[in-house]
Amino acid sequence: MTQIGHNISLAERARRIRRHALRMGEVQGQGYIAQALGVADVLAVSYFHATNYRPEDPEWEGRDRFLLSIGHYAIALYAALIEAKIVPEDELETYGTDDSRLPMSGMAAYTPGMEITGGSLGHGLGIAVGMALALKRKTSPSFVYNLFSDGELDEGSTWEAAMSAGSYKLDNLIGIVDVNQMQADGPSIGILNFEPLAPKFEAFGWFVQRVDGNDIDALVKAFDTARNHTEAKPRIIICDTKMAKGVPFLEARDRNHFLRVEPHEWAEALRIIDAGVEA
Repeated sequence: MTQIGHNISLAERARRIRRHALRMGEVQGQGYIAQALGVADVLAVSYFHATNYRPEDPEWEGRDRFLLSIGHYAIALYAALIEAKIVPEDELETYGTDDSRLPMSGMAAYTPGMEITGGSLGHGLGIAVGMALALKRKTSPSFVYNLFSDGELDEGSTWEAAMSAGSYKLDNLIGIVDVNQMQADGPSIGILNFEPLAPKFEAFGWFVQRVDGNDIDALVKAFDTARNHTEAKPRIIICDTKMAKGVPFLEARDRNHFLRVEPHEWAEALRIIDAGVEA
């Protein structure tokens, strides 16, 4: 795996990812901040423990592919790409502005390290299946990671892709589903109940783990187990996360799918994050 600044703890990486996301959110005064804060631990472990890449060469053929299916989580992935030195930190000030390489919804043509354009939800896992098949045909040792949301479990295309991955025994595919229990219209299982989730993926031929997505030690163990699992089947890590994790006054908001934050609240959120974990 790529080791960048290996003396920096994963907890500190997650704190910095949260901080980068908050600073980008402040540029626009609003955004999908709760998702970014919630998934920061997953991204820290993904980029600083589990994934092979070269910051100076985002298109290196030997890299693992990290696919963001959830286009509106782009602010979260940008924060990880900034922390990974794939995108310069000073570009976060351009977030969501004209001619920026960091548009509000992720686009592969704009951003180094952004493997796919996510937007219409439910497409990422299908693309990941295609990439995993192609890498197998090339006898590549690379893994394909696909981060998608519990809202995408409402999409039939997600389950078609899941069935395909199991049928093709894609042991180079690792799915990561962010179960934060919130969609645009309300709590996720209230919109369409996808539970029990683990047995569903098992029935489709996947090796399944379910962990607290805000527990870094549990995430490290899960990613290591997924990569080293010996059965010829795709792997999935179901991550239960908390929206707006790390900023209590944002965690407490009932409807936080898309947050509008008052000017003084950005400074308070950053103060709270800065009072957290140190390297």
